[in-house]
Amino acid sequence: MPMMHKIELSPDMIARVKKRRGGKMHAYDRIDPKKTALIVIDMQNVWVKQGMPAYTPYCEAIVPNINRLADAMRKAGGSVWWVRAIYGDDAPRTWSAYMEFLSPEFLGDMLSALTEGNVGAELWHGLDVQPGDRHVIKRRFSALIQGSSDLGERLEAEGIDTLIITGTATNICCESTARDAFMLNYRPLVISDGNATVSDEAHNASLNALLTRFADVFSTDEVVELLAACGKAAAAKELAASEA
Repeated sequence: MPMMHKIELSPDMIARVKKRRGGKMHAYDRIDPKKTALIVIDMQNVWVKQGMPAYTPYCEAIVPNINRLADAMRKAGGSVWWVRAIYGDDAPRTWSAYMEFLSPEFLGDMLSALTEGNVGAELWHGLDVQPGDRHVIKRRFSALIQGSSDLGERLEAEGIDTLIITGTATNICCESTARDAFMLNYRPLVISDGNATVSDEAHNASLNALLTRFADVFSTDEVVELLAACGKAAAAKELAASEA
């Protein structure tokens, strides 16, 4: 049965963040939808489907929120990017240090599942993937670290400066991508109820760490409202300019 994380941002962390931000909770209170990308990380069968090697019961519960965000992004004029981990082809050779973290049995199951063409590597069927969306393959936890994927080059080519990050696992691939995004001068927004991992403890520890220094943490409702407001403002501005 899908389970939603119980989100608990630390009151102390919130107080510290507000002090640094002049009393505001959010650093990014305005975004340009046309320069914004929804990044959906690793929502693949290997993590979402029961019976798969890395099944995590919290993953399926965030699918409706990801779909809401994707719909809001498209309506506002933003883009949706589906990022998948593919490790089975070259990771044993190029990421041998990680291979030593896992037992031979579990490693074999994961590499098989995350080989292109296998069921485990496919996106979960409940995700609202549309023809105009973008697709990215990554080969490390972070989608933005050197050599992992072409995401950075493609975002730059499209003039993207703001990333809304969702997916799994909150504390691994999503956090790694958010941290690298911030270091590369993107504006990362991490969705508290649009990310999932193995436990509430791990999920909240990651959100609090990101909130402190590396990303702005929003709920799905907050971002949907922000996108709608900014999308309407941008449309009104364009209309006024065309009539001038």
